[in-house]
Amino acid sequence: MTYHAFPCFARNESHRERLLCSISSFFLYVLVGTGIAVEDNLCIAVAGTPGTGKTTICESLSELYTVVSLQELAEQNGCLGPVDQIDGSAPLDIHKLSETWVPNDTETCFVDGHLSHLLDVDAIVLLRCNPEKIRERLEQRPYSPEKINANVEWEMLSGTWSELLEFEIEVPILELDTTASSTEELLESIVQWMDEGTPSASLKDAASNAMNWL
Repeated sequence: MTYHAFPCFARNESHRERLLCSISSFFLYVLVGTGIAVEDNLCIAVAGTPGTGKTTICESLSELYTVVSLQELAEQNGCLGPVDQIDGSAPLDIHKLSETWVPNDTETCFVDGHLSHLLDVDAIVLLRCNPEKIRERLEQRPYSPEKINANVEWEMLSGTWSELLEFEIEVPILELDTTASSTEELLESIVQWMDEGTPSASLKDAASNAMNWL
């Protein structure tokens, strides 16, 4: 994380005005309860179980910010394996990708992908959804019953939170329930969270207060 120090005084009025303009063009936020200063340009993962609505919300976010898919990043960085003949998917080496990919720090960027929280990002938007609603959504996709059941179980057991705790990913996290929320409501929540400086509890506290479908 880069910290920027600003002079605490100006010698004359003209210098003071230029200084204020410089400060106003580059915001620093202090996260509530964390004491971490975060630059205005962030790389934010949009993570969650397949079927929680990541791509839908990212399509709306793309009208305001740069959005890239995890699949695209993996292809560009040679982190995709051969296509599995059984389910038609290609294994993604997320650990290799996290070591090779460097986000562009000149603009705010969102990464769409259910493993995006394992990248070196500044914050995470974690989408959650009632497991039965996920089942309904995934049944509309060409997924096998086994794959659908695995994803439903993953969401029911809060699998993404388990990974966040296992790998001690201590970044700001915004958890949103997409079960009945509209895309507009979710987008508004994300933008407001960013405007407020991505406030977040500690990883341990956030996980203990996470949505529980059991």
